[in-house]
Amino acid sequence: MSLVKLKSDWDVLPRLASDFFGSDLLDRPSILDFDGGLFPRLGFSSSVPSVNIIENTKDYKIEMAAPGLEKKDFKIEVDNGMLCISSEKEEEKKEEGLNFQRREFSYRGFSRTFQLPENSVPDKIDAKYDHGILQLTLPKKEVTLLKPKKEIKVE
Repeated sequence: MSLVKLKSDWDVLPRLASDFFGSDLLDRPSILDFDGGLFPRLGFSSSVPSVNIIENTKDYKIEMAAPGLEKKDFKIEVDNGMLCISSEKEEEKKEEGLNFQRREFSYRGFSRTFQLPENSVPDKIDAKYDHGILQLTLPKKEVTLLKPKKEIKVE
């Protein structure tokens, strides 16, 4: 007797959708390609910033690459053990000439959510933005070290 594993038809659907909506179809960019397709040409950007997470003995540091933004563009919230970092930026460019007027709009935004470690102190998170890098410092709770076992003699 042999054991045969049946492959589900659901494994095929993502490939079919990718083939159908992919960039090879009629040699055009994909409709669903958020980075190189239709969305950037319409003024929408969906890139998610890169993040470094560093753990030290006394804190955690989160470094997020977010060039082109300002301090006021960030929204940082802590809710129910989750840290949410988001940003939305709207830009408008105006150009006027003798016989024309041109206005372009672009919108950029992202949202990243992280589960906070149990030994972090969410009330004391510090955030700084400098030269395109958002840096958050999450202090750790002070852990009291257990004292070694001591035997007490009865006299």
